[in-house]
Amino acid sequence: MRPYVEQILAVTDPICHEHLDAECAELCARLAGKLARKRPSPLIRGDLRIWAGGILYAVGQINFLADPSQTPHATADELSGWLEVRKTTMATKAGTIRKLLKLSHFDPEFSRQEVIDKSPFTWLVEFDGLVTDARHLPLSIQQEAVRLSLIPYVPGQQP
Repeated sequence: MRPYVEQILAVTDPICHEHLDAECAELCARLAGKLARKRPSPLIRGDLRIWAGGILYAVGQINFLADPSQTPHATADELSGWLEVRKTTMATKAGTIRKLLKLSHFDPEFSRQEVIDKSPFTWLVEFDGLVTDARHLPLSIQQEAVRLSLIPYVPGQQP
């Protein structure tokens, strides 16, 4: 699957580095890798440029890239222009990716650090039958929550 992922990243990396940022490029690479590890991988069928567009658009949706108050920011029209892929085709492929991998907004695996830090949903956990903000729990419980993948990292420590 490595050649497929490399071809996808040959499309997404330059766009991310020129118009977005390195964090977006890393998230696209992570998403492409996850698609490559599916069995059977969906990447073996279809145009890899369209897969690249779907990956970039899915990462953009998870991270509210179309919101002009966000940095970086890009509209669907801009993405489709940079990718040279039809907007509807790109959006359809992103929908397929999100459904296949069960992705949604605030997904910590594919969210930018800023989105994770700002989102209260990232930190909500059930503790002793109550939903609470993990950032207010003792350090030992936060560390256990990270081990159990309930939160992405211990707040205050580098992720």
